[in-house]
Amino acid sequence: MPEWTPRDTARARTLRREATGPERALWVFLARNQLGAKFSRQMPVGPFFADFLCRELQLVGELDGFSHDVAPEHDARRDAWMAERGFTVLRFTNAAVRENIEGVVTAIRIEVERLRADQPSRLREGRETY
Repeated sequence: MPEWTPRDTARARTLRREATGPERALWVFLARNQLGAKFSRQMPVGPFFADFLCRELQLVGELDGFSHDVAPEHDARRDAWMAERGFTVLRFTNAAVRENIEGVVTAIRIEVERLRADQPSRLREGRETY
């Protein structure tokens, strides 16, 4: 039986309340299943928080700003942890969202469609969900 650990919902609420401009702008497109998948903001995934998470497809969307430039090794560890558990991580810079939000949204939509098409095989593999 897996060990249960409490989620840091207070931290998640704080992160949602203090969302950056690019996070808020992207959320306009991800909210309410507009891309054919339900996304949540600032969700705990294991020891990490995902900027955007689609649990059903195990898809994580990350926006990278200045803090990610300072500690890229943290992102590499986090991405490896997520990949080991079957998550797909899409990373975009804040600048990409500001300058080409349509391209970012299109990339996410394409990945949602790819993962949805691959969903039966993902379910057969017994991938965990969080």
